[in-house]
Amino acid sequence: MKQLIKRLRFLFLKNYKWRNYTIGKNLYVGRRVYLWAKEKIIIGDNFYIGRDSQIETNCIIGHNVIFANKVAIVGKYDHHYQTIGVPTRLASRIRDENYSWRGKGQITNIEDDVWIGYGSIIMSGVTIKKGSIIAAGSVVTKDVESYSIYGGNPAKKICSRFETDVDLEKHIQIEKKILRNLKNYTGIKSINLNNKLNV
Repeated sequence: MKQLIKRLRFLFLKNYKWRNYTIGKNLYVGRRVYLWAKEKIIIGDNFYIGRDSQIETNCIIGHNVIFANKVAIVGKYDHHYQTIGVPTRLASRIRDENYSWRGKGQITNIEDDVWIGYGSIIMSGVTIKKGSIIAAGSVVTKDVESYSIYGGNPAKKICSRFETDVDLEKHIQIEKKILRNLKNYTGIKSINLNNKLNV
């Protein structure tokens, strides 16, 4: 019964509350998640977004992406703070129809197989490339290299995700086979490599 209620909640969010956005199959959404974009949010398959997370900017998210709890993607220029003589609170906002300042049309790109750790903040307009990991509590202000681990404020590269180039190449080859065999994956649980995929 609990699983059924959870699935119905995900369907409601995807097909009703967030119907203006494009969201792939096997969505998992924690409690108190908020999505808003002026133009678009596009999310791939098998997306997991933890509780109290929010996306408040134009965003494209790939397949098999994990957001831990309290992750935020926010705009850099949501208020025209350089309007002469106008307090920031009263200045034009990116939500306004007549907004014509910085950040308009900016898109945040999070590619496939990215894991963003607890409490991280991603500023709008950055690209987090495939296979990367963002350490808990990080603030990402610039693009992130593929298959890398970044952390800190502002986030900087800590190390590569895999110890050697040989391990990375092996990962890429095996991943292709696994993804080809995941036609019946329904989300939530991890996959059993030994029994199901014949890698």
